[in-house]
Amino acid sequence: MSIAIDITERRQRAIENFRAGYNCAQAVFLAYSDIYNVEEKLAKQLAAPFGGGMGRMREVCGALSGAFMLVGLKYPADDPENKAAKMENYAAVQRVAAPFREKHGTIICRELLDAKRAKPEADLADPFGEYLAKNPCARFVADTAEIIGRELIGE
Repeated sequence: MSIAIDITERRQRAIENFRAGYNCAQAVFLAYSDIYNVEEKLAKQLAAPFGGGMGRMREVCGALSGAFMLVGLKYPADDPENKAAKMENYAAVQRVAAPFREKHGTIICRELLDAKRAKPEADLADPFGEYLAKNPCARFVADTAEIIGRELIGE
């Protein structure tokens, strides 16, 4: 099933969520969870533990974890006997992770936050350009919001 989503608007929503104080997982998940009729308070609660690379353990990037939660809603694998659904779900997770890894070199939070990684220049045409250039996690939120948006619409 294909759905209509304004990815640019959802990306901005994710950035605004992050700027408002939600963690990276919440920022991405909240930007799209309404599509699946997830109540906002529940969405905030479910995604909360995944921030900071899962409870600030700096493991898998929280923004991606929020996106993976959305994958679970689009490609539910809730029947343990349905191997095809499980494989479709896992394949979607890998499709979402691949462009992120390609762009940033890793999906691991601690590696993403390594001070040696170059920061992009601000794009002054982007209303969040300077903010994104200064805040690496905000860049990861923005990139992930775009990637998951493409997955959700079937691109």
